[in-house]
Amino acid sequence: MAEFVKAGTTAELASQPAGKVVEAGGASIAVFQVDGSYYAVGNVCPHRGGPLSQGTLSGCEVICPWHGARFDLRTGAVLGPPAREGVKSYPVRVKGGEVEVEVG
Repeated sequence: MAEFVKAGTTAELASQPAGKVVEAGGASIAVFQVDGSYYAVGNVCPHRGGPLSQGTLSGCEVICPWHGARFDLRTGAVLGPPAREGVKSYPVRVKGGEVEVEVG
């Protein structure tokens, strides 16, 4: 059965300039709000371990703050080097103003 963990409220995530880190299920997860939609991906860039939660957003892309690798927030797919592989994407749901990420 799916396990969801609270990532924050819609108001809290709307006020974040970048992503919010959630530690759950043994993973570091970056949660983002883009134009009223919520996305969650692995927080660690596979290139050199940069914190994607601190990256710059460009639409539904996050740009790693360390070396500029680009990832699609909807799928976790790598969109630009130097990373060669994507990051895990996590399902997100909103219930009663709370944003939750599925971790199991």
